[in-house]
Amino acid sequence: MQYDVVVIGSGPGGYVGAIRCAQLGLKTAVVEKYKTYGGTCLNVGCIPSKALLDSSEHFHNAAHTFTTHGINVKDLKVDMKQMIARKDDVVAQNTAGITYLFKKNKIDAYEGVGSFEDKNTILVTKADGSTEKLTAKNVIIATGSKPTALPFLPIDKKRIITSTEALTLKEVPKTMVVIGGGVIGLELGSVYARLGTKVTVVEFAPSIIGTMDAGLGKELQRVLKKSLGMEFLTSHKVTGASVKGKVVTVTADNAKGEAVAVEADYCIVAVGRTAYTAGLGLDKIGITTEERGNKIPVNDHLETSVAGVYAIGDVVKGAMLAHKAEDEGIYVAERIAGQKPHINYNLIPGVVYTWPEVASVGQTEEQLKAAGVKYKAGSFPFKASGRAKASMDTDGFVKVLADEKTDEILGVHMIGPRAADMIAEAVVAMEFRASAEDISRICHAHPTYTEALKEAALAATENRAIHI
Repeated sequence: MQYDVVVIGSGPGGYVGAIRCAQLGLKTAVVEKYKTYGGTCLNVGCIPSKALLDSSEHFHNAAHTFTTHGINVKDLKVDMKQMIARKDDVVAQNTAGITYLFKKNKIDAYEGVGSFEDKNTILVTKADGSTEKLTAKNVIIATGSKPTALPFLPIDKKRIITSTEALTLKEVPKTMVVIGGGVIGLELGSVYARLGTKVTVVEFAPSIIGTMDAGLGKELQRVLKKSLGMEFLTSHKVTGASVKGKVVTVTADNAKGEAVAVEADYCIVAVGRTAYTAGLGLDKIGITTEERGNKIPVNDHLETSVAGVYAIGDVVKGAMLAHKAEDEGIYVAERIAGQKPHINYNLIPGVVYTWPEVASVGQTEEQLKAAGVKYKAGSFPFKASGRAKASMDTDGFVKVLADEKTDEILGVHMIGPRAADMIAEAVVAMEFRASAEDISRICHAHPTYTEALKEAALAATENRAIHI
C-alpha cells in the first residue's frame, strides 16, 4: 500500500484527522476536490460568517452605542466591497495555514474528486479529466455536507440564495427573508440586520433554535427583535417562492392554515444541511447511505460496514458541528494507531454566534423532564453583572441544571456576551463530573462575564446567588 491512511475531504474533520494520523507516524494523504483546503467551514461557513458577524457588529455599535460611550462618528456608512474583501482575506489566511500544516506534517495532498474502486483503492479524478490511483490500508471519509434545498423552492443563487451566496452580496439589501430560524439563518440574518436590512425570519417550528433549551430561543427572539428590528414568523410552513424582477415573494401558511406572503430583495434558504456523498462510489464497496439525511452508517468506533473504511463529521450521525468533526478525526486516527480514545457526545457544546451569543452543553430542561430526571435549576441575568453593565451587554442569562440529589451538573445554557467562550468552563466542569457546588466554590475574577456562571451555580445550590 502507498499509504496507511487516505482522507477524502479537507474540512475540519478531514484535515485535523490527517494531521493526527501523521503525528502518530502513519503515512497519510488527503484528497480534496477544491483548490483550497478547509471545506465548508473555512471557505463558505464558520470562518467567513464570523468575519462578517464581527464587521457588522462593529458597524452596529458605531451607529447605536458609540455616542453613549462618548464617541461621536459622522457620516457613517458601509463599504460592502471592503467588508467582503476583509472576509476573503481572513479565509485566505486560514486556508493557507492548512497548506503549511500539511507540509509541516509531511502529508501528501491530491487535488481532485476521490472515489472508491475498492476498499483499499481510491481513484482521484482531476479537473482536466486525468486520473491517479492511491492505495491505502485505511480510508477516512470526511466529505462534509451541503445546504439542504426544498424540493418546491428552486435556488437560483441570485435572488433565492443559500448561505454560500449570502457571504458575497455586493450590496446591503433593503429587505430580506430568511427561511429557517436555526443557527445559520439567524447568524446571517443578524449580519444584514445590523447593516440596516429589514429581516424577516420564517420558521416552521413554534420557536427559533428549537434544538436548544427553550428559554434560549425565547430570549434570543426578544433581543433580536428589540435591538435589530428582526421580525419572526414562527409556526409558518413555507409553500413556495417566486422571483419577479428584483423582488422575491415567499409564501407560507400560518398556524391557522391562512396564506401569508412576504416580499423582499433576497431570500436566504437556511433549512439545514445534507450529508455530501456524491461521486464517492460507495456502491462499489457495498455502503448504502441512510434514506433520511443521506448519512453514512457507522458503528460506535466510526467504522463503516466495510473494515478499514471510516466516516466522520457531517456525513455521519450527530450534530453538524466543526468541532465535533475535529474530535472524530482525532478519534479515528488514534483508533487506527491502536489507541483507545473516547468522545463524550453529550458534552459537545453548541453555539450561535449572534449577539448576544448563545451557547449550550449537556441536557436541556425539556430533555430532563421527558426522561423523568429530577433536577434543580439556577439562573442569573446579565443585567445584574457589573462587567455586563460596563460594556452595555445586559441582555441574556446563564442557567445551570443540576441533579436534585447529587448536585452533578447536567446542563448549562447561556445567552449573553461571550457565551461562546464562556461555555468552555461548563464543558470542563461536566467532563470532570463537577457539581454546581464545585463551580460556586471556584474563585472567579471580578469583574468578568464568567461570574454569571458562578452565580447561576449558586442559584442552583440552595438558591444562594449573591448579586440578585
